[in-house]
Amino acid sequence: MKSIASISSVRAMCQYSAYALVLSRGLMESHTHLLARLFTGQIPCKRSLAPPCISTLRRYHTTSERGAMAHQLCNLPSTEEKDHELMLHLERCLSCTGNTATGAVVTQTVSPISPNKTQAIRDSLTMKALFEGEVLPELCTRLTEAPSNQERIKHLAILLGVCVEFGVDPYSPVVSRLKEECRAQLSRTDIKLPHLCHLGEVAYRLEGRRSEIVVQVLDSVSASMDKALSPDDAAQVYSLLALCQDTHQWMLGLHRQTERLIHRLTASNISDILHSLGALQQSQAISLILKLSRRASRLFQDFTGQELLRVLASLMHFGHHDQGFLAAMEKHLPGRIAEGDVELISTAMEFCLQMRWRSEPIFEAVAEGFVSNAEKYSTPQIACQIVAMGRLNYLPECSSQMFSKLESILQSRFSQFQPRAVIEVLHSCIHLERFPINFVSKVFNPYFLQRLQAQGEPLDKNSLGQLTQLNLSTSLECTHYRGRRLPYDYHIKKFSSVDHSFETPMDRYLYSQVKGPLSTLLGGKDHYTTRVFTQAGYTIDLEINLDEDGFVLPLSQWEHTQRRMALCLDGKDRFCSNTQHLLGKEATKRRHLRRLGYQVVQIPYYEFEKQRRPEDQVRYLHKKIFPTIFKFSR
Repeated sequence: MKSIASISSVRAMCQYSAYALVLSRGLMESHTHLLARLFTGQIPCKRSLAPPCISTLRRYHTTSERGAMAHQLCNLPSTEEKDHELMLHLERCLSCTGNTATGAVVTQTVSPISPNKTQAIRDSLTMKALFEGEVLPELCTRLTEAPSNQERIKHLAILLGVCVEFGVDPYSPVVSRLKEECRAQLSRTDIKLPHLCHLGEVAYRLEGRRSEIVVQVLDSVSASMDKALSPDDAAQVYSLLALCQDTHQWMLGLHRQTERLIHRLTASNISDILHSLGALQQSQAISLILKLSRRASRLFQDFTGQELLRVLASLMHFGHHDQGFLAAMEKHLPGRIAEGDVELISTAMEFCLQMRWRSEPIFEAVAEGFVSNAEKYSTPQIACQIVAMGRLNYLPECSSQMFSKLESILQSRFSQFQPRAVIEVLHSCIHLERFPINFVSKVFNPYFLQRLQAQGEPLDKNSLGQLTQLNLSTSLECTHYRGRRLPYDYHIKKFSSVDHSFETPMDRYLYSQVKGPLSTLLGGKDHYTTRVFTQAGYTIDLEINLDEDGFVLPLSQWEHTQRRMALCLDGKDRFCSNTQHLLGKEATKRRHLRRLGYQVVQIPYYEFEKQRRPEDQVRYLHKKIFPTIFKFSR
């Protein structure tokens, strides 16, 4: 009577074959102690492959020479010093699958054999005997006798996975036999989506996107779209498509089905689906992304650190989010920050920066963590946190300690920072009116500037603009600085740029609302001009010039100017998305304009939009532009 008579035995034999491959490789390489190291855990192995194999080898010894060989394999020796460790390792591996009975049997029966038997095993056991002989072909035959097609596909995928794991040639007879059997099973009956996705992933790793098995699997998945999916099924299908980088028309159906499943998705499902949507560049699935974000806000506490990282990265990729997610993040994230997951802290700060979300609870927690643990952070993580605070114009309560810690880190690890990261950090400091004069001379040093250019690319306008603004800050705001200056060749003439890194363009809609009342107030359109470039490189939205008596001059008489007035028409894009705080770049620009001699007048959208009537708008502008005149005649 054959020893393999059930599906559980078939599963065990699949795992036996994988482990036998590892053993055979060790023998073929003539490393006697490799086997002992493998079994004692010094060589890592897949948990799913290790546990049942020894007990299976003991059961598979009744019918042939292969059985005798397997019987010898299960008694392979470790050194005498490793015997106890071997026993504990087997118990641990077997207990991982809950197979406690088998584990007990194995730990009671494993015993070392004498070293002189090792050579005999080495001579008799080869890769060809295991994988090109009769072992795997017989396993394939046994699998075809299994009563369930689902089980056959499942274990065929396991065997293919073993071949992928250990680099077996995709065109070898063994793998060809397995692929043929897989194609045959796929063409016969419907297969459950989890087994299809598993097989598709294995086949893709074996042969790539052009694999016939992958094509068959994707066709079968497409046919399953008419059926109701479970949350796990949807997540697995997305993961398979992301792996294969494959998009189909039926993906729209998958999106719709997933939207109907939103209320049932777990945190793990949401993480997998969002990550896959990002890999597939499905930016058009906005409705699904927003619903996933909304669901994520309700399950925020259920995400593991790694899952939350993937969610944040995906939402940053798409640029869409639900406001509820930001609220949940602000409520629950500070507690996680206190636990010290540095990668999560950095990603969260990047997310806040991209969304222009100025969150006091998050930023305070990050600042406190920085003061306590910054020595443990990598240089990119340090840069990420400081840059986010600077650009969002947030000065934490512990700012003195935070900048002292930053200064000490820069002092001790300056050479470890990438040159561009140094510039990013120092440039962000000036947004918070913290002037790093101890390091500016190092940055303006020709050697540092050469390092900056030696990274393989010419200096872009963003880096040059940051250097120019650093130099401008030292000139305008650090009048006591007598150190090195930025060479003239590195200056830029205009801070305006396509990516709006240094100043946000004037809001055209707000200008269309302001120009009428402003013309009425000043007596015509010839008393102001728009989009004026200053000598320092900034762009002024509206400029008004006054004579020595404070009267507004028409453009034709600007040579008599005594005072210059810069009107800043501040639309929504110049503020943080959740507060009325100006972004760091806008706050810096206004400080510099004042230092350059301009009287800066801010006209924010949220104030002007409250003025409904034309006369109210004119009165509002009058109070802003001429605050010393208390009476205004209508």
